[in-house]
Amino acid sequence: MIAKACTAQDDVIGDGTTSTVLLIGEMLKQAEIQIQEGLHPRLIAEGFDLAKVHSDLADKLTEVCVDAVLAIKEEGKSLDLHMVEIMDMQHKTELDTQLVKGLVLDHGGRHPDMPKRATNAHILTCNVSMEYEKTEVTSGFFYKSAEERDKLITAEREFIEERVKKVIELKKKVCTGNKDMFVVINQKGIDPMSLDMLAKEGIMGLRRAKRRNMERLALACGGMAMNSFDDLAPDCLGYAGSVYEHVLGETKYTFVEDLKNPHSVTILIKGPYKHTLTQTKDAIRDGLRAIKNALDDGSLVPGAGAFEVAAYDALMKYENEVKGRARYGVRAFADALLVIPKTLACNSGYDPMDCLVKLREEFKASAGTHVGLDIATGEALNPVDAGIFDNYCVKRHMLDACSVIARNLLIVDEIMRAGLSQLK
Repeated sequence: MIAKACTAQDDVIGDGTTSTVLLIGEMLKQAEIQIQEGLHPRLIAEGFDLAKVHSDLADKLTEVCVDAVLAIKEEGKSLDLHMVEIMDMQHKTELDTQLVKGLVLDHGGRHPDMPKRATNAHILTCNVSMEYEKTEVTSGFFYKSAEERDKLITAEREFIEERVKKVIELKKKVCTGNKDMFVVINQKGIDPMSLDMLAKEGIMGLRRAKRRNMERLALACGGMAMNSFDDLAPDCLGYAGSVYEHVLGETKYTFVEDLKNPHSVTILIKGPYKHTLTQTKDAIRDGLRAIKNALDDGSLVPGAGAFEVAAYDALMKYENEVKGRARYGVRAFADALLVIPKTLACNSGYDPMDCLVKLREEFKASAGTHVGLDIATGEALNPVDAGIFDNYCVKRHMLDACSVIARNLLIVDEIMRAGLSQLK
């Protein structure tokens, strides 16, 4: 990991590899001293995060994720998180992560004379080849003479040029007499001669667009994806207020922004190192999923271990109503739930049993008010007031799955023991 960090430092910055090794080594050395004195490793790690404004990053990502979900949410339709494109850019810091209410494509124009920026752009999204293609079946062409070969090449060239001319005609129809510009985003290829024809008309052309972006482009910009140029019309075009190319090293990005009513957006993750980008991407995916679950459920559950403490108290009361030895199973289930607040206390560097006693006493004294663990102080707090929640569906599935699996494993053990006793 240290070697990878140094490699990334050298790739992005070009200097500072020795300093990186020295600082990492000294941080681990100082951490070891604290660990030997009894401090929990997670507390030290959280201290490292606080020293590099990790909480600010959490606030930033929270705002980005919520805005992204609200942008693509439509009344009466199920929420499709695939309409949120997650793009990473190894550049600047994590705090520069932003929500682009449009699309970011990881490629740019392929002709030096094409415009690098288009304003008030009409966008043609298509899946039509503008280059020579191999046949879809195994076949060959045989010529009697060089003249026949030239005729075939000329006919093929004219066929491709006719397609390009239809695009140019549509551009003239919608852009003549105004300052609007035209952009072609093609899923298939555009050969150099076709690119040259488009460039001479001031058309910005992108080829080999990702398949996943074709649907997003139609949702973000409007219009429709065309599979043929036979029925080209102005109403098949999308619109973007700004389309521009951003070059970072040898990688080109194309931003499609200033859209009228985008139903597909992009979260652009930035960071200095690949592992930082990966961690941020995982956090954003978890955040988007949590927001979707909250919207689907229409409810939330108080977090910080409050649900487990309340469920434990309810089960202990229910135990008195159960007759026979099954009541010990109810007690075992109730005690098992407390592993959540115990682990929260342990990971926060506090004594699990002391924290558990505080939570139970506070719960009884508050007459059923939500009581959770404050990981900063080790005391009880109201998670609703602190804004700490869990997803309802997560808790429901957790309880259902864990009880079923544990029950089946217990029964399997009993069957195996019975089988062994019979063999003896």
